[in-house]
Amino acid sequence: MSSRSHNPPLMPWRLTAFLLFFSVAVSADTYPRQPGVDILHYVFRLGLTDQSSEIAGETTVTAKFMRDAVAGLSVDLTSMSVATGMTVQSVRRGGPVDVPGSAADNIVFTHSASRLQLVLPPGSTAGQEFVFTIRYRGTPAEGLRIGANMHGERSFFGENWPNLVRNWLPTIDHPYDKATGEFIVTAPAHYQVVANGLLIEEMDLPNNLRRTHWKQSVPIASWLYTIAVARFSSHFAGSIDGVPIQTWVFPQDRAAGQKLFEDTSRRALHFFAANIGPYPYEKLANVQATGFTGGTEYASAIFYGEKGVSAGRGPVVHEIAHQWFGNSVTERDWDDVWLSEGFATYFALLFTEHDEGRDAFVDGLKRSRAQVLQLEQKLPDAPVIHRNLADMSKVLNGLVYQKGAWVLHMLRQEVGTANFWTGIREYYRRYRDGNASTADVRAVFEQVSGTNLDWFFTQWLTRAGAPKIEGGWRYDASRRVVEVTLMQSQPTPAFRVKLDVGIAAQPGELPKAQTVEMTAKQGTFTFPLDAAPAAVTLDPHTTLLMETGAFVRK
Repeated sequence: MSSRSHNPPLMPWRLTAFLLFFSVAVSADTYPRQPGVDILHYVFRLGLTDQSSEIAGETTVTAKFMRDAVAGLSVDLTSMSVATGMTVQSVRRGGPVDVPGSAADNIVFTHSASRLQLVLPPGSTAGQEFVFTIRYRGTPAEGLRIGANMHGERSFFGENWPNLVRNWLPTIDHPYDKATGEFIVTAPAHYQVVANGLLIEEMDLPNNLRRTHWKQSVPIASWLYTIAVARFSSHFAGSIDGVPIQTWVFPQDRAAGQKLFEDTSRRALHFFAANIGPYPYEKLANVQATGFTGGTEYASAIFYGEKGVSAGRGPVVHEIAHQWFGNSVTERDWDDVWLSEGFATYFALLFTEHDEGRDAFVDGLKRSRAQVLQLEQKLPDAPVIHRNLADMSKVLNGLVYQKGAWVLHMLRQEVGTANFWTGIREYYRRYRDGNASTADVRAVFEQVSGTNLDWFFTQWLTRAGAPKIEGGWRYDASRRVVEVTLMQSQPTPAFRVKLDVGIAAQPGELPKAQTVEMTAKQGTFTFPLDAAPAAVTLDPHTTLLMETGAFVRK
């Protein structure tokens, strides 16, 4: 452990208070919360250069005390290693360090194990705000990708997921603490800079430098803060409901980027705003990013893999859906990451249902279901909700995406489509710009539907696996009924499921669905019919997450 400060060494009573403060209880995903502190605002000042990958940083933090007598505060910032990491030069009370102050403004700190710990002056009271500024520099090992793009041109891109922002920005690097913020980036003038929020100012400086100031006025989780610094083609693609849509791509990929992003963004933004609630941010920027694959949903400035953009591909709708779910309504804990990924996956499918029709939607559901069943074989003991996640490399798996989406699809069947959309709008309204948990989702849908959904959320989110249903059917002419026998043949106990049995009376006729509920491993169900049906099928409308075994006429 190292300590750098111009103040005298810690007095014993202050050291004791300091240690007690940081002996916080570990909750759920094991990140140490600080219930006595709420970060309100960050101002990130960064200096970038072409001469090296070293960055010069100065971050001003506005914190609010939630309790009396808070003795310490910590932020995440990667410690110096052999060649990478950050060296903290000073921590001082108040704003930027070039503002005159006395030695008493210096704050005692320690910086080790990627944790910058501050000892605060005594006498803090609940509700009081405290401003401090950290001055640091170093070369990030990760978190800020610095290097040549696919066209051989130098660039800088934030790459924070899930907890890598600490490599270049001092923050509470966890989604539970959300704050507003600003980037003030000084870089060589041949670059353009895009970041979260609205552009406040661009100013050319001496020595061929340019300072760019972006301001994010809506609180977001720390990992959603980002910058993109490169030679860009920047295009304004119009507005939807007053929200400007921007395209930032490498000049060589200008045409491909505009074609990929702009029409789809307008249609997706309009659909989600109309059905969920107002778009939460000041702009929607789609950004081509060096070294990325797929997409990353940074708030108001979405990054897409550079090669995908060049080829005209990218998960545009999924990432735009994240602006509502994951960004605005953020999981309180990494264990609940399905609230981000499952929601974005299903809402991309819902946009497909709206934009391309029911058949395309069902095709997407079937592909997703096949993926889930394959994943269940590889992860036989993994539920959707993580169990006290400690290893952040395991925060994502296909289940939080595809099975999470299927949970929402089955919830829609359970409460009805009208109640589903009412619940979605209320969930967004209630937790917009804040944090939520699975329990919060459940409470909203129970309130909207008037139904106890404890069994549903417990079964589909905390239990691993899915039912495998097989059986057969026969027509009993004497009773004029179709008799259907169903079995859950998975080795685990029975799931509680509502399953549609489709009965087509005539060849070529669309099946009429009859819903049965299974709570045991086996059941027999009868349906009146005057003559033998042409066909009997299971789940004709694709509403249940299940593996289908043999189902034949007896």
